[in-house]
Amino acid sequence: MVNFQILINKSNYYDCKFVYPGFESGFFWGGAVIAKVNSCAVCGIDAMVVEVEVDISFGLPVFNMVGLAEIAVRESKERVRTAINNAGYTFPMDRVVINLAPADVKKEGTGLDLPVALGILAASGLIPRETFLPWLIAGELSLDGRIKPIKAVLPYALAARDNGFKGIIVPRENADEAAMVTDIEVLPVSHLSQVVDYFSGFIQIAPHRVDPKKLGSRSDFVISGDFADVRGQAHVKRALEIAAAGSHHVLMTGPPGSGKSMLAQRLAGILPLPAFGESMEIARIYSIMGLVGKNFDLLGVRPFRSPHHTISDAGMVGGGSKPVPGEISLAHHGVLFLDELPEFKKNVLEVLRQPMEDGQVTIARAGVNATYPCSFMLVGAMNPCPCGNFGNPLQECSCARPQIQRYRSKISGPLLDRIDIQIEVPQVSFGEMAGDNPSESSVAIRERVNNARKIQIRRFKKQGLLCNARMGSAYLKKVCLLEADAKVVLHQAMDRLGFSARSFNSILKVARTIADLACEKKICRQHVLEAVQYKNYGRNNVSAF
Repeated sequence: MVNFQILINKSNYYDCKFVYPGFESGFFWGGAVIAKVNSCAVCGIDAMVVEVEVDISFGLPVFNMVGLAEIAVRESKERVRTAINNAGYTFPMDRVVINLAPADVKKEGTGLDLPVALGILAASGLIPRETFLPWLIAGELSLDGRIKPIKAVLPYALAARDNGFKGIIVPRENADEAAMVTDIEVLPVSHLSQVVDYFSGFIQIAPHRVDPKKLGSRSDFVISGDFADVRGQAHVKRALEIAAAGSHHVLMTGPPGSGKSMLAQRLAGILPLPAFGESMEIARIYSIMGLVGKNFDLLGVRPFRSPHHTISDAGMVGGGSKPVPGEISLAHHGVLFLDELPEFKKNVLEVLRQPMEDGQVTIARAGVNATYPCSFMLVGAMNPCPCGNFGNPLQECSCARPQIQRYRSKISGPLLDRIDIQIEVPQVSFGEMAGDNPSESSVAIRERVNNARKIQIRRFKKQGLLCNARMGSAYLKKVCLLEADAKVVLHQAMDRLGFSARSFNSILKVARTIADLACEKKICRQHVLEAVQYKNYGRNNVSAF
């Protein structure tokens, strides 16, 4: 039985009160009821709390939504109305206004469907409104009331933890992802009526828990293959080992079929396992893109991305009318492999220059600024010329000089200067292909890489760095201690080869990594010689044209 009371206050305003048995908290002040539900919206790779305010007042049936809602959010009005009716409840035939606060930030996605529906039902008096306050709620509604999975659940769960919420209510398919945040409760739900019954006190929902170390592995992270499968190319394997140990950028140049792509794919197998903090950063980016499935391994391997050369600059660095991460962010803490490097558009390659140094990229659009991390390791592969036979003693090059110049000019000097290791990958001989000599496995190489990376983590513990490649110029003199003969070699290289200041720093970082692999505290002469060799190869190639 519903009691309706009208009271006249001293100001001659009408105060109305609906009294539902067991729900005495539902009030209409001045003819209106306001219910509040907490949800989230994505901003970059982070999530911000959005307060969904629902107002139901007397008047003609109107359903308005304000607060800078994007198209997908505005379309939720029809989904919410139909879902409420098909779930067995009655949509109010009054004036309904939804405000998404803060109102000066754009909201996008379908995760606001469920909190809007619950706010309407709470403002109608079907659910006690105070029960929502400790929870952050997100989910997409289907027309029959089922709750469908959404993107960016991991940033939502982190926002719930950081803002002091008791827990988060998410679709059942997203429960594993949200449960990666262990300091909050995660309630998996599958239907609107289930959530209503829970907040009404009719049922209980057990919190979902998961052990991150027991999650399955993601197939699109893992690149199969072992360095033991690669015949010959011992010097290239050595260069890739150094690159993996210090997270240095690499460029491999060689004729077709010499094994450049094969070597790059196996590079992922010798990278050290990411720490938990790195894994969470990777997972947040993939969560925003909706690429985290039911079974995934956030702690197992690093991402390996290999975009096609037809990619646009927005696809590479991120962007769009609604900014989303690009390939460089999807390769965060992992490898970005660009095969056939000169075939990429020149503007696509040039936009890599700043992210390669900064480790992040900021996308600015009208009213929206999004910053995405992109601390990636660039691995490029290319032919020496369009036909691939330039410099091959066994086959004659059929390319004219202008063709070779146009081909190589797509890789600018500033971009080449930012690549620490440049190595030639020659054609493999018959003896190497047919020989029975076993090659060193990825497991053995990875053990040395792990030892070198542990040295770097201890070295940069106070600075928060993870590898030598991210070392700033301020730390070079402190970290890169040279022996007397090593200084002489570096001085001669600078004078005779005309290295730039950036190349000088690059040589020091690579030499430091080589010394770490040898467990040496100081950089010796042979370390500098090897580092100069990797930097000088690209310069000789360019000067040949």
